[in-house]
Amino acid sequence: MFRIIGKTDIDFIGARKVSFGISALLMAIGLYAFTMIALDKGNMGIDFAGGTMIQGSFEKDIGIDKLRSVVEGAGFSGATIQQLQSRETPNTFLIRIKQTEAVDGVTASHRLENAITTEIADNKFVKDSEHTIGPSVGASLRKDAFWAIVWSVVGILFYIAIRFDFRGGVAATIATFHDIAAVLGIFYLMDIEITLLVVTALLTIAGYSLTDTVVIYDRIRENLKKFRKKAEFVPAINLSINETLSRTIITSLTTLSVVTVLFFFGGEVLHDFSLALILGVLVGTYSSVFVASPIIAIWEAASPKRFK
Repeated sequence: MFRIIGKTDIDFIGARKVSFGISALLMAIGLYAFTMIALDKGNMGIDFAGGTMIQGSFEKDIGIDKLRSVVEGAGFSGATIQQLQSRETPNTFLIRIKQTEAVDGVTASHRLENAITTEIADNKFVKDSEHTIGPSVGASLRKDAFWAIVWSVVGILFYIAIRFDFRGGVAATIATFHDIAAVLGIFYLMDIEITLLVVTALLTIAGYSLTDTVVIYDRIRENLKKFRKKAEFVPAINLSINETLSRTIITSLTTLSVVTVLFFFGGEVLHDFSLALILGVLVGTYSSVFVASPIIAIWEAASPKRFK
């Protein structure tokens, strides 16, 4: 089997106090972000906060930067602009703005369309479609996204509890929630817009983190057949993490290489999605080693009951 690094003998469980301190800080930031978003004080995209989405085509080529300056100059700051590339309509754009209310009887979509046709008069703009999401619909989507995350975490708890044992399920659940909270907290601190794509990335992160955790748990279960004494429980966990370390690094680097390319070359619309995945891979790899496994070791020390 190819190994990116040689045989290691690192005391991962011995570093649990430092790692738990880092994790406590990340989870505190994440919980604060969850609270602020629940109170509707976060930077939410139009999927959750409501807004207007307009798709239209220009007759001639136009740079996305020029279009953005026109949109923001019309008072629609924070708008999301996506160029839809195709042979038939190469100059088609999708514009998302958070405003829906009318001003002096003129709706947000009409104000935006008027600004485009006025400021770019030499390039005919044709509106293809328009969709408006009201605040109540956005609130419903926000609630559905919250429960999607909750049920995914609950599903992880039951899966690990059945495959290994209840303590393993609790540890994996804590690690998964830790990853989601950490990424969401970082996004909140960076004032990055929370959209459905970001929620999709958070759910993807949950699955990725679980994969690493299951691999380590499998190795722990195998090694515990060799270590029978109570005092050998922690050494068995350390050995398991060291034996799977090369696999963990290879998997993480491979995934990181893909999402990093997506981050730099995937366009603005996929920028936040890929950033969430990059953070999720890093935090998920960290939590599998420094959160999920140490929790089992601490639980075993407090209440001895061999990992099944």
